[in-house]
Amino acid sequence: MLISPAYAQAAGGAAASSSFIQFVPLLLIFVVFYFLLIRPQQKKLKDHRGMLEAVRRGDRIVTNGGIVGLVTKADERELTVEIAENVRVKVMRDMIHSVVSKTEPVSSDKDKADAKSE
Repeated sequence: MLISPAYAQAAGGAAASSSFIQFVPLLLIFVVFYFLLIRPQQKKLKDHRGMLEAVRRGDRIVTNGGIVGLVTKADERELTVEIAENVRVKVMRDMIHSVVSKTEPVSSDKDKADAKSE
């Protein structure tokens, strides 16, 4: 009977604040993972999607299998790639790893007229 009931009730209130403090390291770990892993991966994925959408005829590409070729026809979902003289294969657009060299966009007659006027 050395401890009064009032002291025992006060100890229960301190446990609620200590449980919050125990979750703070977990929250910090999630924040670190977000900025070091998740966010850069999302940015890389967005850049790759933009690159895939910009592929057009005349670009030199590298496929995921390591085949280097020249895009001869670009459809919405697949590309026709010339990997050797008179050897053409169809490749899904999603299977492109990178674009080695881009072709210049075809200039319209309006662009040519603007260049001459300058």
